[in-house]
Amino acid sequence: MKRVRELETTRLLLRQWKDTDYPAFARMSADAETMRYFPSVLTENESRVIADRCRALIESRGWGGWAAENKASKEFIGWIGLHVPSAELPFAPCVEIGWRLARHAWGKGLATEGASAALDFAWHELGLSEVVAFTTLGNKRSERVMQRLGMVRDALTFEHPALPQGHPLRAHVLYRKTLLQG
Repeated sequence: MKRVRELETTRLLLRQWKDTDYPAFARMSADAETMRYFPSVLTENESRVIADRCRALIESRGWGGWAAENKASKEFIGWIGLHVPSAELPFAPCVEIGWRLARHAWGKGLATEGASAALDFAWHELGLSEVVAFTTLGNKRSERVMQRLGMVRDALTFEHPALPQGHPLRAHVLYRKTLLQG
């Protein structure tokens, strides 16, 4: 077991998951608009499985998909962090940066703020030279966060192998950021 790391920004604490985060995460994951670019909304049990997995990975590695807490209100607002995808992606192996925030936290720069801290961690603590991000073609909000992070869209558009042929969300765009890009 590695030391569990927390990241702090001006407005956010990225930390290990707590049992008290689970109900808010389940509500967020059951919201159709929040899950618009995912295959489906999640049941409470499906949300718990994901949160448990995030928690276990942070416990074993010291980092991962951290629970994002608004420092001022102490409220869980989603997750932000780094992940090693298990899907057979055409650019694997890789470390992905990602986020999912509750709707009331959208449009405030919180995803960019938290993801910037996660990128700094990737460069300075993990010694990575590249981090990727990807999303389905229509998810322009996430693409704008990737762009604000200084990520560059790759020429590669790929079919996500975890989704079946013909699924409307299967086509994805890929963004990359290397340490040299700052």
